[in-house]
Amino acid sequence: MKKVFFLTGLCVFPLLFFTGCATYYQKNQAFYQAFESGNIENAEKIIQQSEKKVKPKDRLLYLLNRGVTTRMLGDYRESIKLFSKADHMIEDYSTNYGAEALALVTNPMATPYRAEDFEKVLIHFYQALNYIDLKQYDDALVECRRINIQLHEINDKYPDHKNRYQDDAFAHLLTGLIYDALKDYNNAFISYRNAYDVYQSSYAKNFGLTAPEQLKHDLVRTAALTGFTQEQHQYEDEFGFQYQPTDTIGSSAVFFWLNGLGPVKSEWSVNFAMVKGEGGWANFVNDEYGLSFPVYIGDLSSREKSGLDDFRFVRVAMPRYSDRQPAYNSATITTASGKIYPLEIAENIDAIAHKTLHDRLLREMGKAILRLAVKKGIETAASKKNDALGMLVSLANAVTEKADTRNWQTLPYEVGYIRVPLHNGQNHLTLHLNPAVGNPIETFDVDGQSGETRFITYHTLESSPPQP
Repeated sequence: MKKVFFLTGLCVFPLLFFTGCATYYQKNQAFYQAFESGNIENAEKIIQQSEKKVKPKDRLLYLLNRGVTTRMLGDYRESIKLFSKADHMIEDYSTNYGAEALALVTNPMATPYRAEDFEKVLIHFYQALNYIDLKQYDDALVECRRINIQLHEINDKYPDHKNRYQDDAFAHLLTGLIYDALKDYNNAFISYRNAYDVYQSSYAKNFGLTAPEQLKHDLVRTAALTGFTQEQHQYEDEFGFQYQPTDTIGSSAVFFWLNGLGPVKSEWSVNFAMVKGEGGWANFVNDEYGLSFPVYIGDLSSREKSGLDDFRFVRVAMPRYSDRQPAYNSATITTASGKIYPLEIAENIDAIAHKTLHDRLLREMGKAILRLAVKKGIETAASKKNDALGMLVSLANAVTEKADTRNWQTLPYEVGYIRVPLHNGQNHLTLHLNPAVGNPIETFDVDGQSGETRFITYHTLESSPPQP
């Protein structure tokens, strides 16, 4: 009877792993399909109804996704509450040693999702937009400041400081736009100047994004309004245009264009060869990528006799991003008088995602190899007791070896913006999306009052399926 039970368990055990290893996205496919198709009301309904089924380790993603859907439906206060809960979860995160131990013998999906560094930052971007829409500009400024404070805290955690996402140009730009709307031109100038410096140094080199032309005009204008004549002339000479006093007359609309959908995490694998060393150490080497990781695996002489001699090559599962290319690659705003204002990309979230993941790749590989060494040790110990048990553990190790493919998938691919002058009264603005597929035209009626700034946010979701 015991043998029959064991053999039955041997057949069922893998099935339990296969049926229990559906990804977070597969389990929430209905939500993502509704969201990506633009049916935000249905997406919100689906995700709200799923709250009781959300596992604690995935709750952060639930809060982030609902924060986006409630914002897109215009419920800014509820969105603020959800993003605040997400932010507190990240701040209060404490190591769950049980989950970490489970991850060593399964995969990182066993641990609570902690969010990528840039995802932590983008919480404050959404919070700032929420407060802007509520016209609570002081609160929006607090969120903008928290972006760069958090970036500094994040990068201080890494001893090598090799992360390329160390400052956020768009956070400085957004801060300047808010100060500008409050007519605090001194702080607006400082923020615009900080944004310009980050674009020209970090963003141009790391993300292929230089300072938008609109930022240059706002930088010169606020320098003139603040009386910084030397700085005004310096930037006029650098940019090749002169400030016109008529730029300050009337109100304006600042239009934010959230374009497309951010990347999706998928999985790839890297093969390593184990080179035995001395004193219980081994090096896991990949010549193709020039990688080598030392790992302590114990007394090799005794392990060889117990089956570790077969442990020569290992496959390490790692996360990577698959892009979803936006359907629209450019857009313009046209006024009723026929004047055209092109939107400019101010934040490339897709590029930031790729760079930040690449910057931590070596750290992740080291963890993955340690995980495989632990798994192999368990397999070897099981084989010593029973060949069938060893085979079962080996199969379980193969099935459970996977990367953490969770990520915040309701983010945009990129963020564009432009400032459009308004006249007093109603202003009819038309958004043209290029290339012209589907229904690429949207209209907005904006009330212009002298000296006031109106903020408009629009998200186009049309994107290609994830590209390998």
